[in-house]
Amino acid sequence: MRTILIIGIGAGDPDYLTVQAIGALNRAGVLFIPDKGEEKADLRRLRTEICERYIEKPGWRTVGFEMPRRAEAGDDYLGTVDDWHARIAAGYAALVERELPDGGCGAFLVWGDPALYDSMIRIVERIAAGGMALEWQVVPGITAVQALAARHRVPLNRIGEPVLVTTGRRLAEGDMARDGDVVVMLDGGQAFARIDPTGLDIYWGAYLGTPDEILISGPLAEVRDRIAETRRRAREAKGWIMDTYLLRRRAP
Repeated sequence: MRTILIIGIGAGDPDYLTVQAIGALNRAGVLFIPDKGEEKADLRRLRTEICERYIEKPGWRTVGFEMPRRAEAGDDYLGTVDDWHARIAAGYAALVERELPDGGCGAFLVWGDPALYDSMIRIVERIAAGGMALEWQVVPGITAVQALAARHRVPLNRIGEPVLVTTGRRLAEGDMARDGDVVVMLDGGQAFARIDPTGLDIYWGAYLGTPDEILISGPLAEVRDRIAETRRRAREAKGWIMDTYLLRRRAP
């Protein structure tokens, strides 16, 4: 029986690691580090720095692996994602079987929290369903959502009000709560620039918890163009961007 630890490592700042996450890192003999291309090499380096900073036991090692790219979703978003997950699971299964001996403990390091808009838990479930004897445990982490609220010094919810966490794709389709606030993740299409801004404030952040962090807030109608331009320039400079935002409807 192999053991897999799915460890949430926070939103970018190594200080976001919990004591539980540090303990989990020190249980693992093998740490699997994804390679998402040269444009995200700094994310790979940050994972390695976290390991070097917090792992105290001798003999640990990292194993790099290349992440398959997802095809364009088209009209079948769920089908495209399912195919992508199947390819990832097949690659991970071969990797774990090759690099982790029976009885060994390995770890995958997940940005933010593994339970919020991340697929690692589902991938490991697929591997186990394929016949590999696995025990897996999940260690929560500080999400980009929490980091965003902390850096803007705002609560995520108002008194007695709900918070909807959704994606840019769903926001573009009209997924905007009538009451309460909306946190938007995975918005590669900048849906915030295409919705009705009337009465909305935005709290936006990119590269949260890193030295490159960018924060912009204000009435959506006034700052959305600035956010779009800032986002464009940042992505051109780094080759990638990770951002999220809170939309808050102003009280009448």
